[in-house]
Amino acid sequence: MKQKLLNIKGEEVKDIKINKEVFGIEPNNKVLHDAIILTRASLRQGTHKTKVRSEVSGGGRKPWRQKGTGRARQGSIRAVQWVGGGIAFGPQPRDYSKKMNRKERRLALKSALAVKASDFIILDELKVATPKTKEMLAILTTLKVNNVKTLIVVNELDENIILATRNLDNVTLLEANEINVLDLIANEKVVITEEAIKKIEEVLA
Repeated sequence: MKQKLLNIKGEEVKDIKINKEVFGIEPNNKVLHDAIILTRASLRQGTHKTKVRSEVSGGGRKPWRQKGTGRARQGSIRAVQWVGGGIAFGPQPRDYSKKMNRKERRLALKSALAVKASDFIILDELKVATPKTKEMLAILTTLKVNNVKTLIVVNELDENIILATRNLDNVTLLEANEINVLDLIANEKVVITEEAIKKIEEVLA
């Protein structure tokens, strides 16, 4: 597969070939969907908790005698039907994480890369001289991705790039070995360096 290689000024440098086995496969939508659900589920803490009637304070004494009052029988003022009582079938702490085997994970990542391949902007290199946001914003404006959600993928993180991008709400910055399905799908454009492309191909090809 041929893609245009640009510099940070948006000028075409040359055409490069990217591996069709990684970026040009037929996406498997089922596995891709499962991987997104898995990733989103793993972000959940699962620390939600409500108290059942045995955990609510009070209610040790029977509120009134069993018979003869004309009212319904009650055993505790902390039963679930009482205000201030326990919660029936409320959320309890749990682990939301799911499992997926290695072949499915690789297929899901390849599928996500194939889906987003048409939105790739491949740069020969991405460097900023100073850790200033306006410098990175100028590059993104030149590449016409300053107003869309953008994933930037580099081979190795540079401190200037980290500092220059951290105040940009629409930008996610990752190293090539951190690339994942959710960030690929969640962003409209992917700005990626040639070195990062090669690193991904080494792992997935």
